[in-house]
Amino acid sequence: MPVFEADYLVVGAGASGMAFVDCLIGESETEVVLVDRRHRPGGHWNDDYPFVRLHQPSALYGVASRPLGDDRIDETGPNAGFYERATAAELCDYYGRVLDEHLVPSGQVRHLGMHDFIGGDLGGYELRSLLTGERTTVRVRRRLVDATYLESSIPAMHTPPFAVDPDARVVTPNDLVEVTEPASGFTVIGAGKTAMDTCCWLVDNGVAPDAIRWVRPRDAWTNDRASLQPLRLVGNFTAWLADQNEACAEATDLGDLVSRLEDTGVFVRLDPDVEPSFYRGAILSERERTTLRAIEQVVRLGRVVGVGTDHIDLEEGSLPTDTAHVHVDCTAAGLGAEPLRPVFDHDRITLQWVQFGIAPFSAALIGYVEATRQHDAEKNALCPANGFTPEADVRNYARGWATTQRAVGAWMAEPDINDWLSRCRLGPLGNAGEHLQEPAAVESLMRMLASQSAAIDNLELLLAEAGHARP
Repeated sequence: MPVFEADYLVVGAGASGMAFVDCLIGESETEVVLVDRRHRPGGHWNDDYPFVRLHQPSALYGVASRPLGDDRIDETGPNAGFYERATAAELCDYYGRVLDEHLVPSGQVRHLGMHDFIGGDLGGYELRSLLTGERTTVRVRRRLVDATYLESSIPAMHTPPFAVDPDARVVTPNDLVEVTEPASGFTVIGAGKTAMDTCCWLVDNGVAPDAIRWVRPRDAWTNDRASLQPLRLVGNFTAWLADQNEACAEATDLGDLVSRLEDTGVFVRLDPDVEPSFYRGAILSERERTTLRAIEQVVRLGRVVGVGTDHIDLEEGSLPTDTAHVHVDCTAAGLGAEPLRPVFDHDRITLQWVQFGIAPFSAALIGYVEATRQHDAEKNALCPANGFTPEADVRNYARGWATTQRAVGAWMAEPDINDWLSRCRLGPLGNAGEHLQEPAAVESLMRMLASQSAAIDNLELLLAEAGHARP
């Protein structure tokens, strides 16, 4: 049995694992074994539907040491006017280059692809090759790093949560690009970002909106892509931050908070006449919203129970269908929502969000803090676990935003972290450079900071009144 020794064993070579390792080895002389069950890095991007793109701009994604893309503003298409967003294929190529041209050549990282993590302890964690079954032991001097805890669930890797007749055409979004027989129509099943992407892709590829039926048992609050832009458009982002802190500081209850967030454009509903009931951070442009609103056959009869050859059963009714109709299953959970746990805990690091909604930045910050701080209590104060909880409603947003703002306050008290933030390309403010000094951005940042403490205190009060645990 081969035996390796390293300071860290990192399980998972997706976006978080790669960002953590990149920052850790950049700040320390540590040795890392990076293991993943896939043959190459990139995590779920290796398995996702081919027309998927990043939610956020490429400028804010990847690893801190290597730019992703050319910081180009798209001139055409649904992303026109905004910074480029990488495709799944571009992301997989990028992560492969990061591994082959930076991490492995550093001499600090050994990559073991096509290996399962079996378990063990610091004295010997066991891995198993998926190709040969051979076992490998890794003796770890410092910590095990779990980069899979909040792993995304995607349609291609999950089983539909409803019954499917063998003769019905039920596909994942991945399968849509392989369709060779014309469909009598399309039913998109699911209310999240995957369903939104699928509906837009169908329309953009010539399917008439009235040929699409969208089973959407509930509506989501979304964010406006215009607000989440870096570099020379960072003024929009700083205004978005300030609007949130002011709304959070002034809200009288959680319902009033939602109203204030909608009034300022932080929350955007898809259907103007339907009050959304959940928030998972989906980002849409106005053009995408226009496309989705053109689909008028929106079905709100609860979740799908079964798909047959002539009818679809739902919790509150049924719909007709036929054997030529294509049903697209977009019901995978997407972003992980496991119970939050301390990021730093004795001999283990569990990678989770620290800044709400930005996984690579959070993982890179955790890597920096691990390399520069000694005690777990201090590390956890700087990197409080954050993320979506199962209810995914406004309480989820309020808890996540309060945690983020409290963490920002802790970072501002640490000169070295402030310096790191000012140069980290993964942070929306760190990569803005001189644009952060423009009058509009400065004014927004002052508004954000002026209401930060009141926002945290008020959110905690509103959550307590709503019977939700302290963030």
